[in-house]
Amino acid sequence: MKEEFVREIANKISDGIIILNADDRVIYANNYIKKALNVGNNEVQKIIVDLKSKEKDNKISITFKEIDYDGIGEILNCDEISYNYSKIVVLNKICNKDKCNYEAKNNVWGEVPLNEIIGESEAIKNIKNKIFKIANSSSSVLITGESGTGKEVIARSIHSQSNRRDKPFIAINCAAIPEPLLESELFGYEKGAFSGANNSGRVGKFELANGGIIFLDEIGDMPLALQVKLLRVLQERKFAKIGSNKMINLDIRVIAATNKNIKEMIKEKTFREDLYYRINVIPIELPSLSERKEDIKPLVLNFIEKYCNTCNLPKVKIENSVIDKLKNYPWEGNIRELQNAVEFMINLVGEDNLITTDILPEYIMNYYNKKSEYPLKSIIEDDFITLEELEKKYINFALSKYGRDTKGKAKAAKKLGIGLATLYRKS
Repeated sequence: MKEEFVREIANKISDGIIILNADDRVIYANNYIKKALNVGNNEVQKIIVDLKSKEKDNKISITFKEIDYDGIGEILNCDEISYNYSKIVVLNKICNKDKCNYEAKNNVWGEVPLNEIIGESEAIKNIKNKIFKIANSSSSVLITGESGTGKEVIARSIHSQSNRRDKPFIAINCAAIPEPLLESELFGYEKGAFSGANNSGRVGKFELANGGIIFLDEIGDMPLALQVKLLRVLQERKFAKIGSNKMINLDIRVIAATNKNIKEMIKEKTFREDLYYRINVIPIELPSLSERKEDIKPLVLNFIEKYCNTCNLPKVKIENSVIDKLKNYPWEGNIRELQNAVEFMINLVGEDNLITTDILPEYIMNYYNKKSEYPLKSIIEDDFITLEELEKKYINFALSKYGRDTKGKAKAAKKLGIGLATLYRKS
């Protein structure tokens, strides 16, 4: 039970975790490592970690399937934890050595130039213009928008356009890290700060980002207690690690993002109003994909080119009829869902290298099949119905589309432009 708990925690940490046995062989790797190395669950034992390499330029060498990787991190001795475990390797970053060397010379922080933000809609043009204007400011930015609208892309573009582009861009997902670990992730800790702490201490994300930009994704999920500390850090521009009295001065820009309604959270006392005004100096609201339909075609063509290059495929074309269906689909998962759909179709494309309607994802085809059940059809079939009956049919149609649970009803009410109480009363 203890091992399962430890592994569950390890899989939620934003760093890589590798556990070695007494013979220094790998017995466990968390999801971060498996994704970075493209390792299957049954291949973990084939990872080789060179423990001596830590002495050279602070990098840990890893080999898997004859490919060498560099990892930046630390090795923890843990003989006292369990006789099965000898060491834990913690990695803040890991990549193919060739890729690491390339990034060190070119794009170490994952730059996104303005011209790589795809879209010519008025909303996207305005956002690009705002990024250009505010890039060199040190004021905090709050990016809001539905899940999958590209909030991190915008944050990285601000960094790429700014005078901090050669300084760190450090991203952390506040929702992905367990609450007890989040403070140490953000601010680090001193040697012996708490039971189980690393003997050499830990550098937090704020210290790593000093001089550059820290991106706090899903800030709406940050615990209230930590919001207090974050507010103080933003006000005073300095902080102390856990277990230390020494203050570290900060020259940092904060970009936060959320898909939640922070103003509603303030009313519910789950988000601090003073922190909201501190991070919301420059607001950027991203539109949903359904509000920028003219951008769907260029996005699709961009994804096709990307996957053709990644998979070493010949040029793939797409029928206009497919584009039309993609344009008129609601895309509740936004750009992320669209990208997933394009990847699906690329995998199914035939020898003619043409994407046709017959390889559209099933859920998109189902959407169009259900459109024939549109409630206004009743006017033709039943001659005429009363406005009250039509209203009820339309509300039930929205509920069948978005779901009849609390979340679905809220979404349906929003789309219909009525209050939730009205929807309950009339459905």
